[in-house]
Amino acid sequence: MTITLRQLEIFEKVAACGGVTQASGQLLLTQSAVSMALAELERLAGAPLFERSGRRLFLNDRGREMLPQAREVLSRVRMIELFLDESIGAPKGTLVIGASTTIGNYLLPAMVGEFSRRYCDAKALLQVGNALQIEHGVESGELDLGLVEGLPHLSSLATTPWRRDELVIVVGQQHPWAAARTATQDMLREAPWIVRERGSGTREVFEAAMERAGVTYSIALELGHTEAIKKAVEAGLGVGCVSRMAVQRELDHGWLLEVTSTVDLQRTLLLVTRKNDYRTALMRAFLGMLEESRDVDEVKSEKAMESV
Repeated sequence: MTITLRQLEIFEKVAACGGVTQASGQLLLTQSAVSMALAELERLAGAPLFERSGRRLFLNDRGREMLPQAREVLSRVRMIELFLDESIGAPKGTLVIGASTTIGNYLLPAMVGEFSRRYCDAKALLQVGNALQIEHGVESGELDLGLVEGLPHLSSLATTPWRRDELVIVVGQQHPWAAARTATQDMLREAPWIVRERGSGTREVFEAAMERAGVTYSIALELGHTEAIKKAVEAGLGVGCVSRMAVQRELDHGWLLEVTSTVDLQRTLLLVTRKNDYRTALMRAFLGMLEESRDVDEVKSEKAMESV
Protein backbone atom coordinates (compact mmCIF):
# COMPACT_ATOMS: atom_id res chain seq x y z
CA MET A 1 0.00 0.00 0.00
CA THR A 2 1.43 3.41 -1.02
CA ILE A 3 -0.64 6.42 0.01
CA THR A 4 0.66 9.77 -1.20
CA LEU A 5 0.52 13.09 0.59
CA ARG A 6 -1.46 14.50 -2.32
CA GLN A 7 -4.14 11.85 -1.83
CA LEU A 8 -4.35 12.71 1.87
CA GLU A 9 -4.61 16.41 1.02
CA ILE A 10 -7.44 15.70 -1.43
CA PHE A 11 -9.17 13.41 1.08
CA GLU A 12 -9.02 16.11 3.79
CA LYS A 13 -10.28 18.84 1.47
CA VAL A 14 -13.19 16.75 0.12
CA ALA A 15 -14.15 15.86 3.70
CA ALA A 16 -14.12 19.54 4.67
CA CYS A 17 -16.07 20.68 1.59
CA GLY A 18 -18.49 17.76 1.41
CA GLY A 19 -18.01 17.32 -2.32
CA VAL A 20 -15.60 17.17 -5.23
CA THR A 21 -16.63 20.41 -6.96
CA GLN A 22 -15.75 22.85 -4.18
CA ALA A 23 -12.68 20.84 -3.17
CA SER A 24 -11.30 20.89 -6.71
CA GLY A 25 -11.70 24.67 -6.85
CA GLN A 26 -9.80 25.17 -3.60
CA LEU A 27 -7.07 22.72 -4.62
CA LEU A 28 -6.78 24.23 -8.13
CA LEU A 29 -7.32 20.79 -9.67
CA THR A 30 -9.87 19.49 -12.14
CA GLN A 31 -12.85 17.59 -10.76
CA SER A 32 -11.75 14.47 -12.62
CA ALA A 33 -8.28 14.64 -11.02
CA VAL A 34 -9.81 14.91 -7.55
CA SER A 35 -12.24 12.06 -8.24
CA MET A 36 -9.47 9.82 -9.58
CA ALA A 37 -7.22 10.50 -6.57
CA LEU A 38 -10.09 9.81 -4.19
CA ALA A 39 -10.99 6.58 -5.98
CA GLU A 40 -7.36 5.41 -5.84
CA LEU A 41 -7.17 6.20 -2.11
CA GLU A 42 -10.33 4.21 -1.45
CA ARG A 43 -8.91 1.35 -3.56
CA LEU A 44 -5.76 1.37 -1.43
CA ALA A 45 -7.91 1.54 1.71
CA GLY A 46 -9.77 -1.55 0.56
CA ALA A 47 -13.22 -0.04 1.07
CA PRO A 48 -15.06 3.29 0.68
CA LEU A 49 -14.29 6.19 3.00
CA PHE A 50 -17.34 8.24 1.97
CA GLU A 51 -21.07 7.71 1.59
CA ARG A 52 -22.45 9.19 -1.65
CA SER A 53 -25.73 11.11 -1.80
CA GLY A 54 -26.05 12.75 -5.19
CA ARG A 55 -23.11 15.12 -5.48
CA ARG A 56 -22.64 15.28 -1.72
CA LEU A 57 -20.04 13.12 0.02
CA PHE A 58 -20.27 12.20 3.70
CA LEU A 59 -17.55 10.45 5.68
CA ASN A 60 -18.45 6.95 6.84
CA ASP A 61 -17.12 5.52 10.11
CA ARG A 62 -13.76 4.55 8.57
CA GLY A 63 -13.40 7.96 6.97
CA ARG A 64 -14.21 9.78 10.21
CA GLU A 65 -11.54 7.78 12.04
CA MET A 66 -8.99 8.44 9.32
CA LEU A 67 -9.59 12.21 9.02
CA PRO A 68 -7.79 13.39 12.20
CA GLN A 69 -4.84 11.13 11.38
CA ALA A 70 -4.63 12.56 7.87
CA ARG A 71 -4.78 16.10 9.22
CA GLU A 72 -2.00 15.35 11.69
CA VAL A 73 0.22 14.00 8.90
CA LEU A 74 -0.45 17.02 6.69
CA SER A 75 0.23 19.38 9.60
CA ARG A 76 3.56 17.69 10.31
CA VAL A 77 4.56 17.81 6.65
CA ARG A 78 3.66 21.50 6.51
CA MET A 79 5.85 22.15 9.55
CA ILE A 80 8.75 20.34 7.85
CA GLU A 81 8.24 22.38 4.68
CA LEU A 82 8.19 25.61 6.65
CA PHE A 83 11.31 24.57 8.54
CA LEU A 84 13.21 23.71 5.35
CA ASP A 85 11.95 26.79 3.53
CA GLU A 86 12.97 29.29 6.15
CA SER A 87 15.50 31.85 5.04
CA ILE A 88 18.30 33.00 7.29
CA GLY A 89 17.15 36.60 6.88
CA ALA A 90 13.59 37.85 6.65
CA PRO A 91 10.59 35.58 7.38
CA LYS A 92 9.09 33.95 4.33
CA GLY A 93 5.91 32.03 3.54
CA THR A 94 2.21 32.11 4.46
CA LEU A 95 0.86 32.14 8.01
CA VAL A 96 -2.79 31.19 8.56
CA ILE A 97 -4.23 33.09 11.52
CA GLY A 98 -7.62 32.51 13.09
CA ALA A 99 -9.44 35.11 15.14
CA SER A 100 -12.78 35.26 16.88
CA THR A 101 -15.18 37.89 15.60
CA THR A 102 -14.31 40.99 17.62
CA ILE A 103 -10.55 40.50 17.29
CA GLY A 104 -10.78 39.53 13.62
CA ASN A 105 -12.92 42.50 12.67
CA TYR A 106 -11.52 45.28 14.85
CA LEU A 107 -7.93 44.48 15.86
CA LEU A 108 -6.18 42.17 13.43
CA PRO A 109 -6.79 43.67 9.95
CA ALA A 110 -4.37 46.53 10.61
CA MET A 111 -1.80 44.14 12.10
CA VAL A 112 -2.02 41.77 9.14
CA GLY A 113 -1.45 44.70 6.80
CA GLU A 114 1.53 45.91 8.82
CA PHE A 115 2.97 42.37 8.83
CA SER A 116 2.91 42.27 5.01
CA ARG A 117 4.54 45.71 4.83
CA ARG A 118 7.32 44.70 7.20
CA TYR A 119 8.13 41.38 5.52
CA CYS A 120 7.94 41.44 1.73
CA ASP A 121 8.16 37.65 1.33
CA ALA A 122 5.61 36.89 4.04
CA LYS A 123 1.84 36.80 3.92
CA ALA A 124 -0.73 36.39 6.67
CA LEU A 125 -4.17 34.95 5.89
CA LEU A 126 -6.90 35.82 8.37
CA GLN A 127 -9.88 33.55 9.04
CA VAL A 128 -12.68 34.78 11.32
CA GLY A 129 -15.07 32.57 13.30
CA ASN A 130 -16.35 32.19 16.83
CA ALA A 131 -13.92 31.29 19.60
CA LEU A 132 -14.70 27.58 19.63
CA GLN A 133 -14.29 27.30 15.85
CA ILE A 134 -10.90 29.02 16.05
CA GLU A 135 -9.66 26.71 18.81
CA HIS A 136 -10.66 23.62 16.82
CA GLY A 137 -8.92 25.07 13.76
CA VAL A 138 -5.67 25.50 15.69
CA GLU A 139 -5.95 22.03 17.21
CA SER A 140 -6.49 20.37 13.81
CA GLY A 141 -3.61 22.27 12.18
CA GLU A 142 -5.81 24.21 9.78
CA LEU A 143 -4.70 27.39 11.58
CA ASP A 144 -1.17 28.21 12.71
CA LEU A 145 -2.37 30.24 15.69
CA GLY A 146 -5.54 31.78 17.03
CA LEU A 147 -6.68 34.82 18.96
CA VAL A 148 -9.90 34.41 20.89
CA GLU A 149 -12.23 36.11 23.35
CA GLY A 150 -13.65 34.32 26.33
CA LEU A 151 -12.66 31.16 28.15
CA PRO A 152 -10.36 28.46 26.70
CA HIS A 153 -12.08 25.18 25.81
CA LEU A 154 -9.35 22.75 24.68
CA SER A 155 -6.71 21.58 27.15
CA SER A 156 -4.59 20.38 24.23
CA LEU A 157 -3.78 24.00 23.34
CA ALA A 158 -1.43 26.47 25.01
CA THR A 159 -3.16 29.74 25.97
CA THR A 160 -1.41 33.04 26.70
CA PRO A 161 -3.06 36.31 27.81
CA TRP A 162 -2.70 38.93 25.09
CA ARG A 163 -4.81 42.04 25.70
CA ARG A 164 -7.57 43.26 27.95
CA ASP A 165 -11.01 44.22 26.72
CA GLU A 166 -14.40 44.98 28.22
CA LEU A 167 -17.96 44.39 27.20
CA VAL A 168 -20.46 47.23 27.42
CA ILE A 169 -24.22 47.15 27.76
CA VAL A 170 -25.86 49.21 25.02
CA VAL A 171 -29.37 50.39 24.16
CA GLY A 172 -30.96 52.43 21.39
CA GLN A 173 -31.74 56.14 21.62
CA GLN A 174 -35.43 55.56 22.37
CA HIS A 175 -34.96 52.82 24.94
CA PRO A 176 -36.41 53.43 28.45
CA TRP A 177 -32.90 53.16 29.90
CA ALA A 178 -31.54 55.90 27.61
CA ALA A 179 -32.27 58.76 29.99
CA ALA A 180 -30.59 57.46 33.16
CA ARG A 181 -28.08 55.21 31.34
CA THR A 182 -27.82 52.93 34.34
CA ALA A 183 -29.52 49.64 35.13
CA THR A 184 -30.22 47.84 38.38
CA GLN A 185 -30.05 44.07 38.65
CA ASP A 186 -33.84 43.89 38.50
CA MET A 187 -33.79 45.84 35.24
CA LEU A 188 -31.16 43.48 33.84
CA ARG A 189 -33.32 40.48 34.77
CA GLU A 190 -36.35 41.89 32.97
CA ALA A 191 -34.53 43.06 29.83
CA PRO A 192 -34.94 41.34 26.43
CA TRP A 193 -31.29 40.53 25.63
CA ILE A 194 -29.83 40.29 22.14
CA VAL A 195 -26.73 38.08 22.26
CA ARG A 196 -24.23 36.17 20.12
CA GLU A 197 -24.57 32.47 19.29
CA ARG A 198 -23.29 29.70 21.58
CA GLY A 199 -19.56 29.11 21.04
CA SER A 200 -18.91 32.84 20.87
CA GLY A 201 -16.38 34.17 23.37
CA THR A 202 -18.47 37.30 23.92
CA ARG A 203 -21.50 35.15 24.77
CA GLU A 204 -19.49 33.09 27.25
CA VAL A 205 -18.03 36.14 29.02
CA PHE A 206 -21.50 37.71 29.25
CA GLU A 207 -23.02 34.52 30.68
CA ALA A 208 -20.21 34.06 33.21
CA ALA A 209 -20.41 37.69 34.34
CA MET A 210 -24.18 37.54 34.82
CA GLU A 211 -23.86 34.29 36.75
CA ARG A 212 -21.20 35.79 39.06
CA ALA A 213 -23.50 38.75 39.70
CA GLY A 214 -26.42 36.41 40.43
CA VAL A 215 -28.50 37.87 37.57
CA THR A 216 -30.84 35.64 35.61
CA TYR A 217 -31.77 36.94 32.16
CA SER A 218 -33.99 36.33 29.15
CA ILE A 219 -32.72 36.07 25.59
CA ALA A 220 -34.93 37.71 22.97
CA LEU A 221 -32.65 37.26 19.96
CA GLU A 222 -29.54 35.17 19.26
CA LEU A 223 -27.51 36.51 16.33
CA GLY A 224 -24.33 35.26 14.69
CA HIS A 225 -22.56 38.56 14.21
CA THR A 226 -21.80 41.63 16.31
CA GLU A 227 -22.91 44.01 13.55
CA ALA A 228 -26.33 42.37 13.49
CA ILE A 229 -26.64 42.80 17.26
CA LYS A 230 -25.79 46.51 17.03
CA LYS A 231 -28.39 47.07 14.30
CA ALA A 232 -31.05 45.17 16.26
CA VAL A 233 -30.35 47.19 19.42
CA GLU A 234 -30.35 50.44 17.44
CA ALA A 235 -33.76 49.45 16.06
CA GLY A 236 -35.09 49.12 19.61
CA LEU A 237 -35.46 45.33 19.65
CA GLY A 238 -33.68 44.83 22.95
CA VAL A 239 -30.53 45.30 25.01
CA GLY A 240 -27.08 44.26 23.76
CA CYS A 241 -23.73 43.45 25.36
CA VAL A 242 -20.75 43.72 23.01
CA SER A 243 -17.08 44.64 23.05
CA ARG A 244 -16.27 48.31 23.48
CA MET A 245 -13.97 48.00 20.46
CA ALA A 246 -16.90 46.91 18.33
CA VAL A 247 -19.30 49.62 19.43
CA GLN A 248 -17.09 52.67 20.04
CA ARG A 249 -18.05 54.32 16.74
CA GLU A 250 -21.77 54.03 17.52
CA LEU A 251 -21.20 55.39 21.03
CA ASP A 252 -19.21 58.34 19.71
CA HIS A 253 -21.99 59.26 17.26
CA GLY A 254 -24.78 58.70 19.79
CA TRP A 255 -26.44 56.00 17.68
CA LEU A 256 -26.18 53.66 20.67
CA LEU A 257 -25.91 54.54 24.37
CA GLU A 258 -23.79 52.84 27.03
CA VAL A 259 -25.59 51.71 30.18
CA THR A 260 -23.66 51.13 33.40
CA SER A 261 -24.40 48.38 35.92
CA THR A 262 -22.77 46.50 38.79
CA VAL A 263 -21.88 43.54 36.55
CA ASP A 264 -18.12 43.15 35.94
CA LEU A 265 -17.72 42.75 32.17
CA GLN A 266 -13.90 42.85 31.92
CA ARG A 267 -12.23 40.09 29.93
CA THR A 268 -8.85 38.96 28.61
CA LEU A 269 -8.17 38.21 24.94
CA LEU A 270 -6.12 35.05 24.49
CA LEU A 271 -3.47 33.75 22.10
CA VAL A 272 -3.91 30.01 21.45
CA THR A 273 -1.23 27.77 19.90
CA ARG A 274 -0.46 24.08 19.75
CA LYS A 275 1.76 22.85 22.56
CA ASN A 276 5.38 22.00 21.76
CA ASP A 277 5.07 23.18 18.14
CA TYR A 278 8.20 24.31 16.34
CA ARG A 279 8.15 28.12 16.03
CA THR A 280 9.21 29.07 12.52
CA ALA A 281 10.79 32.43 11.70
CA LEU A 282 7.44 33.37 10.18
CA MET A 283 5.57 32.46 13.36
CA ARG A 284 8.13 34.19 15.57
CA ALA A 285 7.84 37.37 13.52
CA PHE A 286 4.07 37.55 13.94
CA LEU A 287 4.24 36.63 17.62
CA GLY A 288 6.70 39.50 17.99
CA MET A 289 4.11 41.88 16.55
CA LEU A 290 1.51 40.55 18.97
CA GLU A 291 3.94 41.08 21.83
CA GLU A 292 4.45 44.69 20.76
CA SER A 293 0.71 45.33 20.99
CA ARG A 294 0.13 43.62 24.34
CA ASP A 295 -1.21 45.63 27.26
CA VAL A 296 1.46 46.78 29.69
CA ASP A 297 -0.72 45.74 32.65
CA GLU A 298 -1.19 42.28 31.15
CA VAL A 299 2.57 41.78 30.81
CA LYS A 300 3.15 42.89 34.43
CA SER A 301 0.41 40.57 35.64
CA GLU A 302 1.88 37.59 33.82
CA LYS A 303 5.40 38.28 35.13
CA ALA A 304 4.02 38.53 38.66
CA MET A 305 2.35 35.15 38.26
CA GLU A 306 5.60 33.62 37.01
CA SER A 307 7.48 34.90 40.08
CA VAL A 308 5.07 33.27 42.54
